[in-house]
Amino acid sequence: MKKKNLVVIGTQWGDEGKGKIVDLLTEYASVVVRFQGGHNAGHTVIVGDKQTVLHLLPSGILHDQVLCVIGNGVVLSPDALLKEIDEVEAQGVSIGDRLKISSACQLILPYHVALDQAREGAKGDAKIGTTGRGIGPAYEDKVARRGVRLGELLNLDTVAERLREVMDYHNFVLQGYFHQPVLDYQQVLDGLAQRAPVLLSMMADVPSLLQQKMKDGASILFEGAQGSLLDIDHGTYPFVTSSNTAAGAAAIGTGIGPGDLGHILGITKAYTTRVGSGPFPTELFDEIGEHLGRVGAEFGATTGRARRCGWFDAVAMRRVCDLNGVDGLCITKLDVLDGLDSIKIAVAYKGCEELGGAVVGSDQYSQVEPVYEEMPGWHGNTSGVTDYDLLPANARAYIERLSEILGAPVDMISTGPERTETIILKKPFTD
Repeated sequence: MKKKNLVVIGTQWGDEGKGKIVDLLTEYASVVVRFQGGHNAGHTVIVGDKQTVLHLLPSGILHDQVLCVIGNGVVLSPDALLKEIDEVEAQGVSIGDRLKISSACQLILPYHVALDQAREGAKGDAKIGTTGRGIGPAYEDKVARRGVRLGELLNLDTVAERLREVMDYHNFVLQGYFHQPVLDYQQVLDGLAQRAPVLLSMMADVPSLLQQKMKDGASILFEGAQGSLLDIDHGTYPFVTSSNTAAGAAAIGTGIGPGDLGHILGITKAYTTRVGSGPFPTELFDEIGEHLGRVGAEFGATTGRARRCGWFDAVAMRRVCDLNGVDGLCITKLDVLDGLDSIKIAVAYKGCEELGGAVVGSDQYSQVEPVYEEMPGWHGNTSGVTDYDLLPANARAYIERLSEILGAPVDMISTGPERTETIILKKPFTD
């Protein structure tokens, strides 16, 4: 079979289980590339009795034969990255020269964090629900062309001049508008100078690196963070993240052509969850919602916040599948639905007929009412099942119905947190 690249993206509001799937698929890849987001994302990987939570490092880092790359679409916190490297290496993972970072990566600096937290604090109950880690302000500086990129650390004298100007601006906002303490310029500059040597030792021309790897026949896995419904353009704006999370961002965020992306694998839970504020049409506030949260251990890997839980939203998912050009689906956490008498799927919305398919990104989205299709549940155990034919008949019927509604085949099914607890119906990286 001809090898090809693979893009793994979340198709809901994040937390779909991408970390486990990327870790599993890395067995078939030579290179794993993170293409957007920052350390506001968290991927949990469980191997045996060991749990690893990754925020910036690509999930393939746990495989010692794999090259891991952080692309230019990522905003990079030097402190968070170096701390994560230390934590992973303390678990016995040797990173060595297996991590490469794009010279075009924008750096998250202390004033970005201060601004993020000041803004959220000022909004009170109207806050968006960011992690307060400086992601949004760093992307703002990137677009405003005043950000500091990794490659610029090669000339600290030039960085020092620009940093003073940028910090004068941000300190003015912090003090004059938010009434918060200003940050010390020299302290920020000294911190950059201290971290520059180790960061620069990992720097690479990522577009050239990936082109060469493809010429050498390598299979590349592109890993997204968050989920498509949090996309800055196509998500539930303004309750979104600050980057493009859709599959197309894998090309822009790494510097390769869209034609090189290959197979698009969309990861989706068998139900729906959301962290933070924003509309959520299928959210449940009853004992079933409590069941999903408790059995699914629905707490954010990065923030520890409890996730809001609800039925599967096929309306939003159909839009996401079209947006990403999804070639195949991986359904995760099927086992969380074990024991339910019936299961519902949102197949339409009331109150948005005039909006058409654009409702997901509209102001009116918070007012829609889901129309449900109900299916019988199952009382058999799906946890740890690795053979599709051994799933309860009603579980198979549910999966097949989701595939039918979404118009995309199911490539994989996750039945538990471990690598081995997976049903693979289509092998990755093959035509």
